[in-house]
Amino acid sequence: MSYLLDTNIITALLKGDEKVKDRAQGVILSGMDIFINGISYYEIKRGLLASGATKKLELFDNLYKKFGLILFDTEAIFDEGARIYAYLKKGGKPIGDADILIASLAKTKDFILVSNDKHFQRIHGLRVENCLM
Repeated sequence: MSYLLDTNIITALLKGDEKVKDRAQGVILSGMDIFINGISYYEIKRGLLASGATKKLELFDNLYKKFGLILFDTEAIFDEGARIYAYLKKGGKPIGDADILIASLAKTKDFILVSNDKHFQRIHGLRVENCLM
């Protein structure tokens, strides 16, 4: 079993949230993997660079190297994203493209998505965990 971190969870880690840190340590100690997705990497990096947060930028660089970076590298991920988009749009409750792609990556790779965003619960077949609650 592997975990994929959403941007809000990475932000909590960078802020030193004890619940998230404890959960991540437990996952690692149990032999499971944690990954950062390419979109969250971009969102975190751009924010830290724009705000000049050099210490957090260094912490983030160490974090993603420790966990690993997963990229959007197959047609299947984008096809799943398109299906998710269509389903949510038909239901009248679409979400942003970045979150759709993160969800499609998690579903396609069979990862558990760790996020504090409740809208991920509307995506059938997506396993979501919120370690901030």
